[in-house]
Amino acid sequence: PGRRRRIARDPESIGAKLDLHGMTQDEARDALERFVRRSWEAGFRAVLVITGKGSRSDGILRRRAPEWLASPELVPIVAGISEAHRRHGGEGAIYVALKRRPRASDAV
Repeated sequence: PGRRRRIARDPESIGAKLDLHGMTQDEARDALERFVRRSWEAGFRAVLVITGKGSRSDGILRRRAPEWLASPELVPIVAGISEAHRRHGGEGAIYVALKRRPRASDAV
């Protein structure tokens, strides 16, 4: 519950940022999946995804990004999502919390 507050308070906790403005749905989904995988592999625990609000605040990327992040391919990586703080884009952006990578000693 406090994840959003912690990320908003500490901008250093945002490991990377991706801006989806101007992309088609297919381009955005591919970019988002690659970005989340690379961020997780780099060991980041939180990233910022800027979707934009869209016209009349009902942008398609804004609506679809949470669905894409809940896909079976990303479930082992994504811990949760929440709307970004106003200074990070508010309704036009989301924080994506990433799960910890397993330690080499945990892999069998």
